[in-house]
Amino acid sequence: MIHHISISVQNPLHVAQVLAEVLNGQAFPFFPHPGSYMVFPLDEHGTGIEVYPLETQLIPGEGDKQCIFAENVTPSGFTATHAAVSVSSSQEKIELIGEREGWRVLRCNRDSFFDVIEFWLENKVMIELLTPEMSAQYLAVTQPENLKKVFS
Repeated sequence: MIHHISISVQNPLHVAQVLAEVLNGQAFPFFPHPGSYMVFPLDEHGTGIEVYPLETQLIPGEGDKQCIFAENVTPSGFTATHAAVSVSSSQEKIELIGEREGWRVLRCNRDSFFDVIEFWLENKVMIELLTPEMSAQYLAVTQPENLKKVFS
């Protein structure tokens, strides 16, 4: 189970607030890295999304030191990193929020297996949102016996 992911965006506070709205959760300042935020849907899994300023990078520490924060002065904002997140929000609510923000929102079918809503934060970072109905499709496809059939 993935408990949290991190993303970097141009306006971390605003993106964190919008994600909190979509996730029916709350955004908090992320004290280890000022200017960053943590979004929690406040679920039983401890799910979270760390939202960093665009130029933030995590790099390995040396020896027995943990990772450190660094800055990339020329970030593009595009990344292959994304996550599929189950939400209690409806497709209509997600679309209204995306329209309000001017962000791309598109319902898609992934290879005839399950549907997701591509929710493009700042039109650069994709989060796949799964409504309750979509989550049920995803969970059915990803049962071990079904995965073995699909990938063999």
